[in-house]
Amino acid sequence: MLPKLRAKNTKGWMAVVCRGGRIDLAYAVRARDERPLIERLDSFRVEAGEADALQRLRASHQLKAYACTTLLPESDYRLLQVDAPAVAAEERTSAVRWRLKDMVDFPIDTAAVGVLDIPLKDSAAGRQPSVFAVTAGAEAVGRCMRLFDGARVPLAAIDIPELAQRNVAALFEEANRGLAFLSLGEADSLLTITYGGELYLARRIEVSARTLAEAEGERRQVLVERLVLELQRTLDNFDRQYNFISVVRLVLASEQPADWLLAALGENLYVPVQAMDLAAVADFPALPELKNPQRQAQGLLAIGAALREGGP
Repeated sequence: MLPKLRAKNTKGWMAVVCRGGRIDLAYAVRARDERPLIERLDSFRVEAGEADALQRLRASHQLKAYACTTLLPESDYRLLQVDAPAVAAEERTSAVRWRLKDMVDFPIDTAAVGVLDIPLKDSAAGRQPSVFAVTAGAEAVGRCMRLFDGARVPLAAIDIPELAQRNVAALFEEANRGLAFLSLGEADSLLTITYGGELYLARRIEVSARTLAEAEGERRQVLVERLVLELQRTLDNFDRQYNFISVVRLVLASEQPADWLLAALGENLYVPVQAMDLAAVADFPALPELKNPQRQAQGLLAIGAALREGGP
């Protein structure tokens, strides 16, 4: 989403994602009109720092043969929805940058800015279109680039978790229908709504897989009720804002066992709820561990980053 960097001859995108004391590597092949083939998903514990771990992985996993992409941590960027500027395409980023100057707490003049369309249907004619603006301060982007440069890992693109999740969620969409996708991570939850492979909504919810797994009795009930309320409100607001999109399912991915949560959400939401099953939308014959739902959820963002569209 943020401007691409230069890449040499490569085998395609290799996602290299640093997350909570580990580094995930994912590599997938995405041919037109075919199911993606996930060829690699590996996780490595960071023991002597991320720079040291990246150096070791560069050699042991031949990272120089790929165009590497990574994801910024949530604290390093802002994803904002703003009115689409009525300017020529080549002036759009500059116009959005100007609109963001009072919305971020870092210098916008030197920040990286990316713009993502939120398409409207003809039935919404006359309505002011919006765009997603992704912006990250020069210090955060520079820190990320220095980490990879210092390890001599060829970083070709920097993306964000919301778009990585969108790439996976889009695989589960039905034609002409919207899809809600909720991923429960170790720190919080990320809800996205996609339609036609495009991101229409993304929001964080302060309920994590670990918090839910460790809670018992009344505490667990309170957390579930909070999560249900947040989901209901979001789906209702989305229906009013984008009435041309019918959200027909919510797919749940959790890094902790969550059959009980799946049942609770199914009983309290007006859309069907199902667990993420990558086997239904992708192939991974060399990765039997991906049959495990928790492993799928753990690798969700790395896999989504590896499914980035467009050549390096």
